[in-house]
Amino acid sequence: LLPVALVLAALRWGVEGAWLVFLPVGLGITACVGCLWLGAWAEDRFGAKDPRQVVLDEVAGQCLVLVFLPWRPVDESGAWSTNLLLAGGAFVAFRLFDIAKPPPIGGIQRWGGGLGILADDLVAGAYALVVMLLAVRLLG
Repeated sequence: LLPVALVLAALRWGVEGAWLVFLPVGLGITACVGCLWLGAWAEDRFGAKDPRQVVLDEVAGQCLVLVFLPWRPVDESGAWSTNLLLAGGAFVAFRLFDIAKPPPIGGIQRWGGGLGILADDLVAGAYALVVMLLAVRLLG
């Protein structure tokens, strides 16, 4: 939920354009690096593949969805409700794919170390992004 909250806060404060892209990209890259660096340690520490205590992978996957959405500037009529719908839809879509693990997500999760922890969530994020972009295109 952190990436969604940060993007909504940035939108509320009037952040637009490249700065709005930089926020989820920077957070997503930081989460990816942290996950790759700490992944093997976390698996050893918690005794599981993709331990649920590690959430950096979810942060990275959620950031992937958020960076490509068509956010509206706050000074436009109806922008806040549109942005809330985008943020909520992105969060729900990502969580559904992350939980359901359609192919190849389930197989990717079996990879070891940080790459295995991270890659399945990036694929879930990519799936959620496709769904969100189709929804935006079809629903306007």
